[in-house]
Amino acid sequence: MAQHPTEDAPDRAVGGVPLPRITSADVARESGVSRTTVSYVLNDTAGAMISEETRRRVRAVADRLGYAPSAAARALRSGRSDLVLCALPDWPVGPVIDALLDHLTEELAVRDLSVLVYHCRGHRPLSDLWRAVTPRAVVGFTAFTAEEEDGMRRAGIQVLGTVQDEDLRRPGAFAVPQMQVGRLQVQHLAAQGHRVLGYAAPTDPRVAGFAAPRLAGVRQECRRSGLPAPRVQPVDVSADSGAAAVRAWRTGSSPATAVAAYNDEVALAVLAGLRAEGLRVPQDVAVIGVDDVPAGRLSAPPLTTVSQSVDLQARFLSAAVVAALDGAPEPPHPADVLRLVVRESA
Repeated sequence: MAQHPTEDAPDRAVGGVPLPRITSADVARESGVSRTTVSYVLNDTAGAMISEETRRRVRAVADRLGYAPSAAARALRSGRSDLVLCALPDWPVGPVIDALLDHLTEELAVRDLSVLVYHCRGHRPLSDLWRAVTPRAVVGFTAFTAEEEDGMRRAGIQVLGTVQDEDLRRPGAFAVPQMQVGRLQVQHLAAQGHRVLGYAAPTDPRVAGFAAPRLAGVRQECRRSGLPAPRVQPVDVSADSGAAAVRAWRTGSSPATAVAAYNDEVALAVLAGLRAEGLRVPQDVAVIGVDDVPAGRLSAPPLTTVSQSVDLQARFLSAAVVAALDGAPEPPHPADVLRLVVRESA
């Protein structure tokens, strides 16, 4: 039975009114040939005994009707697609994820590969998407099930990914050590002479996979350094929330003199709260964040932070994708992804 990989052209609309889908059957009818002939012509099937006149007629009709093969059809015709699918969990997409995807897109564009981002929200299975777009590779920012990985690999799709540092289900996958993020924050604050620390925790449950290990690292380093346990307060991204946390940290006989924040956005809310409470940074309270976002460099005072080197991560992931497609060994995982960036806030 002949295959017709030119079937799924996109829907069209004029003035918001959908028009009928153009299919290879429409091209065949207008050209006066069979759908198999249309498939052979538009897919440049080798060895097909079709006259040049028929080829010109089929292509002209396809152009006139506005028919375009689907991505899946192009992949079937060429045996490969130019897509790399990035599967994101249900995370809030902030400046760090934006920057990572932007860097990854630039790196892969050098190899004529395009990035398609899929947010894993709702109950639709990932398999629906990869079967429709036939990517050459899938980069997971979340752990796949064994069934998902097996299905993609059997379909000839390269599967790569990043994991949380405590996730052992993906041996060899790239991980940014989130516990080490928290440890670095405390090490820096302790070196500055701070003994009582507050911790600004996020309120968004979607980032629990990052927040829990970072706070665990803060607690672990406090114990190792002989410091009291951090005084944890939830802080959303608002000055009022930051001010309420500051009041809690500053009460009692031993007020906190430094705050480690879950990330830079939360840290900026803490800075706003400190200003609202009439406290100086870093003279009264020092603040350190995570991620080195542009806004932190422009805050008053500029924010000390732990950078996760998203450009370095993107270069590694891009090189890993290319190596997988070329059948080459995976590149070495980058060392020293985490970097302390010291500015005036701490």
